[in-house]
Amino acid sequence: MGIAVLRFDFTGLGHSEGEFENTNFTTNVQDLVAASAELARRSMCPSLLIGHSLGGTAVLKAAQEIKTIKNVVTLGAPFSPEHIIRNFTNALPKIMRDGVANVSLGGRPFRISNNFLLDIAKSYLTPAITNLNAALLVLHAPRDATVSINNASEILLTANHPKSFVTLDGADHLLSRAEYAADVIATWAKRYIDLTHPAPLNGAPEGVLRVCEANPNGYLQDVQSGPHHLLADIPAAYGGTNKGLTPYGFLSAGLGACTSMTIRMYARRKG
Repeated sequence: MGIAVLRFDFTGLGHSEGEFENTNFTTNVQDLVAASAELARRSMCPSLLIGHSLGGTAVLKAAQEIKTIKNVVTLGAPFSPEHIIRNFTNALPKIMRDGVANVSLGGRPFRISNNFLLDIAKSYLTPAITNLNAALLVLHAPRDATVSINNASEILLTANHPKSFVTLDGADHLLSRAEYAADVIATWAKRYIDLTHPAPLNGAPEGVLRVCEANPNGYLQDVQSGPHHLLADIPAAYGGTNKGLTPYGFLSAGLGACTSMTIRMYARRKG
């Protein structure tokens, strides 16, 4: 479909190198702007920003600096970066005394520095949300124990339209089951992002298909027939991810569709 995606963890998080204690909210926003500039340099200007937790707060702030952004999505995001401090108030004396301390956020260990606290204290997000020149989608779990759902309410009340909210009922803060959220984001974003379907190959005869492996760790296949895009897979019980029809399902669907079309053709001829 011609969609380029860049996913990255902030410094010291996930698969990114470096030390989280040497970062702050401002540097996170700067990383987003720098990543956007690199995509633009490669003629892939971003139009959609998605951020989880404090990353969601960061994309709200960064969006006003990236002029090509049409959509912003937050998942379990704090309304203010300062909200994150409430999760480790017991560690504040040690951070102030030693300059850094280990804390737990969402069940994960982090080293928080005094520089991080000072930067958060001066971060004010309301103008960025109010002046957000993009469609906004807020997703939040009602039972999020790390960032309460009240933050979603504050973001929505501050933002102007177009804005939408979807509850992630039953989800935890880390979105250990993210399939539903991904489907919601994909469906919502289609309204705002122009997707150009690839044209059929010049001179390609009728019935020629292109099948490419989409997941080397499983059996997912990408099936392209002219402008039509499909997925083939096998059930999870047999090692697949069940994201598309099985080869047998495709065969049965073809026979079924042919039969139904033939019946319709004769019904029209016979009036």
